[in-house]
Amino acid sequence: MRHLKKVKKLGRDTEHRRALLRNQVISLFTHGKIKTTLQKAKETRRWAEKMITLGKRGTVPARREAFRFLADRKMVNRVFDEIAPLFKDRKGGYTRIYRLWRRRGDNAEMAMLELLAFPAVKEEETESKEEPKKKKKGLFGKK
Repeated sequence: MRHLKKVKKLGRDTEHRRALLRNQVISLFTHGKIKTTLQKAKETRRWAEKMITLGKRGTVPARREAFRFLADRKMVNRVFDEIAPLFKDRKGGYTRIYRLWRRRGDNAEMAMLELLAFPAVKEEETESKEEPKKKKKGLFGKK
């Protein structure tokens, strides 16, 4: 029996599981929502909410602890400067899990994990995506 065992192994060893959860948390903070299996979503939620709580603290030791898990300075800054202030009045429950269909290949339960509040996209980013790239003439831009 697994009494007092809090970690869900997800069929992976420690390093692989930690990398998987790190990547899912970063994707969640980048896009605002992700689709994954139900068990992965539940485990990812634990880490994402912990990172937001650290972001609400805003101290240097909290930044260091968040960096230990995220290992990406830009993402830590985004959590502390953009995402955490959106949840300053909430005491927890920063994410929501929607159950979706069952996956066709292995019948795994799928879920969507999303942040309750997500920062608006900056106008500069949308403008740069809409501009088409100029095509160069010739093989190396000559002519």
